Formats: sequence, structure tokens, C-alpha cells
Amino acid sequence: MTDDQSTAPASPTRLTRLDHVDLRSVAVGPMDNNAYLLTCRTTGAQVLVDAAADSDRLLALVREGSGSARLDLIVTTHSHHDHVGALEDMVGVTGATTAAGAEDAEAISVPTRQRLHAGEHLVAGTIDLEVVPLRGHTPGSVALVLVEPDEASEPDAVAGRTHIFSGDSLFPGGVGNTNHDPERFAQLLGDVEEKIFGRFRDDTVVHPGHGAPTTLGAERPHLDEWRSRGW
Repeated sequence: MTDDQSTAPASPTRLTRLDHVDLRSVAVGPMDNNAYLLTCRTTGAQVLVDAAADSDRLLALVREGSGSARLDLIVTTHSHHDHVGALEDMVGVTGATTAAGAEDAEAISVPTRQRLHAGEHLVAGTIDLEVVPLRGHTPGSVALVLVEPDEASEPDAVAGRTHIFSGDSLFPGGVGNTNHDPERFAQLLGDVEEKIFGRFRDDTVVHPGHGAPTTLGAERPHLDEWRSRGW
């Protein structure tokens, strides 16, 4: 079932245990794409963010959260090929519903069941993900926002903290690639400033499509630098 011919060893799962939700992540494929699995600890519902590559590894990830390989929903943050390489396999094996930004849906070869728009919420058990469009990397790129409960008891949890699954729109050190197009860059930076930095507090964790997580507090001082350099 694998779609990635790389012989590199599978990366280990990173687990963050929040109140009500377990967050697992793994890097897959030749471009080290991050795939994220959210598991509702109350109902067992599961959501996968970006079925990027290596369907065997992703199915193993799903089984870490659910012995029956339950997968309710796969959300694709944007249509680029490195984020959808295992989508067909994962849908075929699990029967999961698919979701993606409305303006990217036609560019994804696997049919998109839910075309996402600003302000919508994807709910599976206690998992509640707000859809935030971040235009520029692609026309229909979306980020997904998860907010922790107001009371926290798990060691990894922080009361009221936000987690943002940003795809390739926001990384440590800058926004996503806009192919040196000034209009696309201005659009993406504007969306990121208004919809992300303008809304959420500094301890917000950003989970990008590639690389390590960061926080808005770590990135906020560099916004003017990003604007000046144009990428």
C-alpha cells in the first residue's frame, strides 16, 4: 500500500497528550511532510491532517490512536502533491471523509466531500477545528485551529492555549512560498497577520507542514523583517 519508494527509516511518532485530545505527528515522504493525527479520548473519533505520503506509516499512526484503525476525517491543508500522496490509499482503507479548502478542491485528484470556507468548524467527538483560510501559497490553503479547554490537567496541556495546523502557509522564520510573486506574498502575509497574529496569544503553537513547531510569540517580533525582505 505504500506510495513512497524512499528507503529511509520511518520517523518516530511525537505524542502530545492534551485534555480530551491526543495529538500525534510523524514526518513522512522524501520532503519530510508532517502529518498530524488528532484522537478524541472520549469517543475515539480521529482526524488526520494531510495524508502526505507513506500510507503504510500513516495507517500505523492511525492504529496508534485506534486499534480498529478508525479514521473519521482527513483534512488536506492545500493541494500541492507532497501533501496528498497517500490520500487515495488512506481513504480507500479507512473510508474517511475528505475535506479541503473550497478553492483547492478541484486540484486534488481524490474527490473532496467537504469544501471548506472561513469560519466553519470541523467536529469529531471533542475535536473542534476552526477553518481559517490563508491565501497565497495556494488559493485555497487553510489552517486549522484547535483550542484547549479552559481547565487543563494533563502535563502537556495549557488551559485555553491554541494550536494551529498551518500547512505550508506559516513556518518558523516566515510565511510559505509564493514564488516571488509580490501580490501573493502580500496576500499571504496579510492573512497571517490579520487572522493568526491578530487573533491569538503568544503561547499559540504553530504546527507547520514541514519542520519543527514554533509559537506565535517566537515569530511575532520578525513580522516587519518578513515584510521587508518580501518572503
